Amino acid sequence: MPHLLKRLTSVAALAAVLSAAALAGAQAQTAAAPAEATSSAAAAAPADLPQPEGTVDMAKLLEPGALPEMALGEANAPVTIVEYMSMTCPHCAAFHNSTFDAIKAKYVDSGKVRFIVREFPFDPRAAAAFMLARCAPEGQYFPMVSLLFRQQQAWAAAQNGRDALLQVSKVAGFSQASFEKCLTDQKLLDNVNAVMQRGAKEFEIQSTPTFIINGKKYAGALSVDVMSGLIDQNL
Repeated sequence: MPHLLKRLTSVAALAAVLSAAALAGAQAQTAAAPAEATSSAAAAAPADLPQPEGTVDMAKLLEPGALPEMALGEANAPVTIVEYMSMTCPHCAAFHNSTFDAIKAKYVDSGKVRFIVREFPFDPRAAAAFMLARCAPEGQYFPMVSLLFRQQQAWAAAQNGRDALLQVSKVAGFSQASFEKCLTDQKLLDNVNAVMQRGAKEFEIQSTPTFIINGKKYAGALSVDVMSGLIDQNL
Protein backbone atom coordinates (compact mmCIF):
# COMPACT_ATOMS: atom_id res chain seq x y z
CA MET A 1 0.00 0.00 0.00
CA PRO A 2 2.70 2.54 -0.92
CA HIS A 3 0.17 5.22 -1.90
CA LEU A 4 -1.16 5.26 1.68
CA LEU A 5 2.27 5.98 3.11
CA LYS A 6 2.97 9.07 1.03
CA ARG A 7 2.38 12.22 3.04
CA LEU A 8 3.49 15.81 3.32
CA THR A 9 5.90 16.21 6.18
CA SER A 10 6.07 20.01 6.38
CA VAL A 11 3.41 22.64 6.87
CA ALA A 12 5.05 24.74 4.14
CA ALA A 13 4.44 21.98 1.62
CA LEU A 14 0.93 21.53 2.97
CA ALA A 15 0.15 25.21 2.40
CA ALA A 16 1.47 25.06 -1.16
CA VAL A 17 -0.57 22.01 -2.07
CA LEU A 18 -3.75 23.34 -0.46
CA SER A 19 -3.61 26.43 -2.62
CA ALA A 20 -3.10 24.43 -5.81
CA ALA A 21 -5.77 22.98 -8.08
CA ALA A 22 -8.10 20.32 -6.71
CA LEU A 23 -6.24 17.36 -8.23
CA ALA A 24 -5.02 15.81 -4.98
CA GLY A 25 -8.45 15.54 -3.42
CA ALA A 26 -9.93 14.02 -6.56
CA GLN A 27 -7.11 11.49 -6.83
CA ALA A 28 -7.49 10.50 -3.19
CA GLN A 29 -11.21 9.88 -3.56
CA THR A 30 -10.66 7.85 -6.73
CA ALA A 31 -7.93 5.77 -5.12
CA ALA A 32 -9.99 5.06 -2.04
CA ALA A 33 -13.29 4.27 -3.73
CA PRO A 34 -12.74 0.76 -5.16
CA ALA A 35 -11.68 -0.81 -1.86
CA GLU A 36 -14.48 0.90 0.03
CA ALA A 37 -17.20 -0.07 -2.41
CA THR A 38 -16.45 -3.78 -2.33
CA SER A 39 -17.70 -4.33 1.20
CA SER A 40 -20.49 -1.75 1.37
CA ALA A 41 -22.67 -3.87 -0.95
CA ALA A 42 -23.35 -6.22 1.99
CA ALA A 43 -25.34 -3.42 3.66
CA ALA A 44 -28.35 -4.29 1.48
CA ALA A 45 -28.88 -7.59 3.31
CA PRO A 46 -28.92 -7.04 7.11
CA ALA A 47 -29.70 -10.70 7.76
CA ASP A 48 -26.57 -11.71 5.90
CA LEU A 49 -23.93 -9.74 7.76
CA PRO A 50 -20.48 -9.32 6.19
CA GLN A 51 -17.64 -11.46 7.41
CA PRO A 52 -14.69 -9.64 9.00
CA GLU A 53 -11.69 -8.99 6.80
CA GLY A 54 -9.35 -9.78 9.66
CA THR A 55 -8.89 -9.41 13.39
CA VAL A 56 -6.98 -6.92 15.50
CA ASP A 57 -5.64 -7.23 19.04
CA MET A 58 -7.86 -4.76 20.91
CA ALA A 59 -5.36 -4.23 23.71
CA LYS A 60 -2.75 -3.16 21.17
CA LEU A 61 -5.25 -1.12 19.19
CA LEU A 62 -6.26 0.88 22.26
CA GLU A 63 -2.72 1.67 23.36
CA PRO A 64 -2.07 5.45 23.44
CA GLY A 65 -0.99 6.92 20.12
CA ALA A 66 0.47 10.18 18.87
CA LEU A 67 -2.75 12.11 19.50
CA PRO A 68 -5.34 12.02 22.30
CA GLU A 69 -8.17 9.63 21.54
CA MET A 70 -11.31 11.19 20.11
CA ALA A 71 -14.09 9.05 21.54
CA LEU A 72 -17.77 9.14 22.35
CA GLY A 73 -19.50 6.86 24.83
CA GLU A 74 -18.73 5.08 28.07
CA ALA A 75 -15.16 3.87 28.52
CA ASN A 76 -16.46 0.53 29.86
CA ALA A 77 -19.05 -0.02 27.11
CA PRO A 78 -19.32 -3.69 26.04
CA VAL A 79 -18.58 -2.79 22.40
CA THR A 80 -15.73 -0.59 21.17
CA ILE A 81 -15.68 0.63 17.58
CA VAL A 82 -12.62 2.28 16.08
CA GLU A 83 -13.14 3.99 12.73
CA TYR A 84 -10.22 4.95 10.49
CA MET A 85 -11.40 7.63 8.08
CA SER A 86 -10.26 10.27 5.61
CA MET A 87 -11.98 13.63 5.46
CA THR A 88 -11.95 13.70 1.63
CA CYS A 89 -13.37 10.16 1.39
CA PRO A 90 -16.94 10.28 -0.03
CA HIS A 91 -17.84 6.95 1.61
CA CYS A 92 -16.74 8.31 5.00
CA ALA A 93 -18.93 11.37 4.43
CA ALA A 94 -21.85 9.13 3.46
CA PHE A 95 -21.48 7.14 6.68
CA HIS A 96 -21.26 10.19 8.91
CA ASN A 97 -24.01 12.07 7.11
CA SER A 98 -26.55 9.24 6.98
CA THR A 99 -25.62 6.50 9.48
CA PHE A 100 -23.53 7.81 12.35
CA ASP A 101 -26.23 9.79 14.16
CA ALA A 102 -28.57 6.80 14.24
CA ILE A 103 -25.83 4.53 15.61
CA LYS A 104 -24.88 7.16 18.19
CA ALA A 105 -28.46 7.53 19.39
CA LYS A 106 -29.13 3.78 19.51
CA TYR A 107 -25.87 2.49 20.97
CA VAL A 108 -23.43 5.21 22.06
CA ASP A 109 -25.86 7.35 24.04
CA SER A 110 -27.31 4.23 25.69
CA GLY A 111 -23.91 3.15 26.99
CA LYS A 112 -23.55 0.08 24.75
CA VAL A 113 -20.83 1.40 22.41
CA ARG A 114 -17.69 3.46 22.72
CA PHE A 115 -16.99 5.02 19.30
CA ILE A 116 -13.45 6.17 18.48
CA VAL A 117 -12.40 8.11 15.39
CA ARG A 118 -8.85 7.99 14.06
CA GLU A 119 -7.26 10.06 11.33
CA PHE A 120 -6.25 8.36 8.09
CA PRO A 121 -5.83 11.18 5.54
CA PHE A 122 -5.35 10.14 1.93
CA ASP A 123 -4.24 13.58 0.76
CA PRO A 124 -3.16 17.03 2.00
CA ARG A 125 -6.69 18.43 2.13
CA ALA A 126 -7.80 15.59 4.38
CA ALA A 127 -4.78 16.20 6.62
CA ALA A 128 -5.60 19.91 6.83
CA ALA A 129 -9.25 19.16 7.66
CA PHE A 130 -8.19 16.82 10.47
CA MET A 131 -5.84 19.48 11.81
CA LEU A 132 -8.69 21.98 11.91
CA ALA A 133 -10.91 19.49 13.74
CA ARG A 134 -8.13 18.99 16.29
CA CYS A 135 -7.79 22.77 16.67
CA ALA A 136 -11.50 23.27 17.34
CA PRO A 137 -12.41 24.23 20.93
CA GLU A 138 -12.54 21.44 23.49
CA GLY A 139 -15.52 19.20 22.92
CA GLN A 140 -16.01 20.43 19.35
CA TYR A 141 -13.99 17.81 17.44
CA PHE A 142 -17.00 15.74 16.42
CA PRO A 143 -19.17 18.76 15.51
CA MET A 144 -16.29 20.07 13.36
CA VAL A 145 -15.91 16.69 11.65
CA SER A 146 -19.66 16.66 11.02
CA LEU A 147 -19.55 20.15 9.51
CA LEU A 148 -16.62 19.27 7.26
CA PHE A 149 -18.35 16.12 6.02
CA ARG A 150 -21.61 17.97 5.33
CA GLN A 151 -19.68 20.58 3.37
CA GLN A 152 -17.20 18.13 1.81
CA GLN A 153 -17.97 19.03 -1.81
CA ALA A 154 -17.46 22.72 -1.07
CA TRP A 155 -13.83 22.32 -0.01
CA ALA A 156 -12.54 18.90 -1.12
CA ALA A 157 -13.05 19.65 -4.82
CA ALA A 158 -12.53 23.41 -4.74
CA GLN A 159 -9.93 25.02 -6.98
CA ASN A 160 -8.28 26.62 -3.96
CA GLY A 161 -8.60 24.23 -1.03
CA ARG A 162 -7.11 26.61 1.51
CA ASP A 163 -9.62 29.38 0.83
CA ALA A 164 -12.50 26.90 0.77
CA LEU A 165 -11.45 25.37 4.11
CA LEU A 166 -11.14 28.85 5.59
CA GLN A 167 -14.73 29.68 4.66
CA VAL A 168 -16.04 26.45 6.20
CA SER A 169 -13.89 26.99 9.30
CA LYS A 170 -15.31 30.48 9.83
CA VAL A 171 -18.74 28.89 10.22
CA ALA A 172 -17.25 26.93 13.15
CA GLY A 173 -15.84 30.09 14.74
CA PHE A 174 -12.29 30.14 13.38
CA SER A 175 -10.73 33.47 12.56
CA GLN A 176 -8.12 34.03 9.87
CA ALA A 177 -5.49 34.05 12.61
CA SER A 178 -6.62 30.87 14.36
CA PHE A 179 -6.98 29.11 10.99
CA GLU A 180 -3.43 30.04 10.00
CA LYS A 181 -2.05 29.10 13.41
CA CYS A 182 -3.63 25.65 13.19
CA LEU A 183 -2.40 24.85 9.69
CA THR A 184 1.15 25.97 10.48
CA ASP A 185 1.41 23.66 13.51
CA GLN A 186 4.16 21.29 12.38
CA LYS A 187 3.85 19.05 15.45
CA LEU A 188 0.14 18.56 14.82
CA LEU A 189 0.76 17.60 11.18
CA ASP A 190 3.46 15.15 12.31
CA ASN A 191 1.05 13.57 14.78
CA VAL A 192 -1.78 13.24 12.25
CA ASN A 193 0.70 11.50 9.94
CA ALA A 194 1.81 9.26 12.80
CA VAL A 195 -1.76 8.10 13.48
CA MET A 196 -2.13 7.17 9.81
CA GLN A 197 1.24 5.42 9.68
CA ARG A 198 0.46 3.35 12.75
CA GLY A 199 -2.92 2.35 11.35
CA ALA A 200 -1.36 1.22 8.08
CA LYS A 201 1.64 -0.59 9.52
CA GLU A 202 0.31 -2.13 12.72
CA PHE A 203 -3.33 -2.78 11.85
CA GLU A 204 -3.13 -3.10 8.05
CA ILE A 205 -5.67 -0.37 7.32
CA GLN A 206 -5.88 -0.12 3.54
CA SER A 207 -9.04 1.85 2.80
CA THR A 208 -11.51 4.21 4.40
CA PRO A 209 -13.75 3.94 6.19
CA THR A 210 -12.49 0.88 8.04
CA PHE A 211 -14.26 -0.11 11.26
CA ILE A 212 -12.79 -2.35 13.95
CA ILE A 213 -15.63 -3.69 16.09
CA ASN A 214 -14.41 -5.51 19.19
CA GLY A 215 -11.35 -6.63 17.27
CA LYS A 216 -13.04 -7.57 13.99
CA LYS A 217 -12.24 -5.45 10.94
CA TYR A 218 -14.80 -4.36 8.34
CA ALA A 219 -14.21 -2.02 5.39
CA GLY A 220 -16.84 0.13 3.73
CA ALA A 221 -19.60 2.58 4.64
CA LEU A 222 -21.84 0.19 6.59
CA SER A 223 -25.56 0.90 6.75
CA VAL A 224 -27.47 1.40 10.00
CA ASP A 225 -28.94 -2.11 9.78
CA VAL A 226 -25.63 -3.82 9.07
CA MET A 227 -23.70 -1.94 11.74
CA SER A 228 -26.52 -2.57 14.20
CA GLY A 229 -26.35 -6.29 13.41
CA LEU A 230 -22.59 -6.36 13.93
CA ILE A 231 -22.91 -4.51 17.23
CA ASP A 232 -25.74 -6.75 18.43
CA GLN A 233 -23.54 -9.79 17.84
CA ASN A 234 -21.24 -8.45 20.55
CA LEU A 235 -23.88 -7.60 23.16
